Amino acid sequence: FLPALELGTTAPSLRFSKTCLKNVFSVILLFIYLLLMAVAVFLVYQTISDFREKLKHPVMSVSYKEVSLYDAPGIAFYPGKARLLSCKHHYYDHIPPLINPGQPGAIECTTQRINYTDPFTNQTMKYALVVQGPRDVKKKELVFLQFHLNGTDQDFSAIDYLLFSSFQEFINSPEKAEFMKDCESSYSSWKFSGGFRTWVKMSLVKTKEEDGSETVEFKQETSVVNYIDQRTKPRSDQLFFVVFEWKDPFIQTVQDIITANPWNMIALLCGIFLALFKAADFAKLSVKWMIKIRKRHLKRSRQVMNHIN
Repeated sequence: FLPALELGTTAPSLRFSKTCLKNVFSVILLFIYLLLMAVAVFLVYQTISDFREKLKHPVMSVSYKEVSLYDAPGIAFYPGKARLLSCKHHYYDHIPPLINPGQPGAIECTTQRINYTDPFTNQTMKYALVVQGPRDVKKKELVFLQFHLNGTDQDFSAIDYLLFSSFQEFINSPEKAEFMKDCESSYSSWKFSGGFRTWVKMSLVKTKEEDGSETVEFKQETSVVNYIDQRTKPRSDQLFFVVFEWKDPFIQTVQDIITANPWNMIALLCGIFLALFKAADFAKLSVKWMIKIRKRHLKRSRQVMNHIN
């Protein structure tokens, strides 16, 4: 009778050990899935935060468009007391030698003279000489101008100029004075000095704003070469030489783009929420299974005790 009793008590002990291991394993799995749920919640928060951050800070995109002909820019000179002696279009970076420098020559450029009030003071009258710039970038078209200043009481001599995007828009404008005031308010001005040949190479940059509007800006590379005055008599006047040419056939377009893709974020969030629901469902089933195993174990324990009694 005693061996049989010992065998009967050993079998429930083995069943209890297996049940205990199953319970421990289930608890470990439950904690793992709770940890995965916490990671999924963190990923949801991080995804939404990254999306909002990308909306606040768009990325600058730069593209280039190649053209063979530019829209001829307008070059507005403010010569003051200086006088335009000659203006010619040349091609392939070739400028013939000067003939009678300092003397009036051929003016083969389209020019327009305009007077308007200073946009910053609204009191001072300004005089501008507007010249049509080069167009054909493939043939390396350039515009060569020569100015003459008879005399000046200043220590330094220079002529101001500014560039704007379209000479044709200036010609077609019914209010040319207002057009020039807007240009002076929007574009930067530069200078070139007397006694030198200033070679200006232009490039065009277009910027697209958030409201869909487009602004135009000129970038310049300038090289300066000293003019050797070979006129026989010593003179106190100043000669100004300036060349305008397109640097390359590429128009640069700059715009801000939003790299955040809402569809990618929605797909990622759907996957995360699906994993959350699956983990929650598994956790619920694991808890039910543990409760069921616990009840079954208690029931068997009561049966064994009843049998022993």
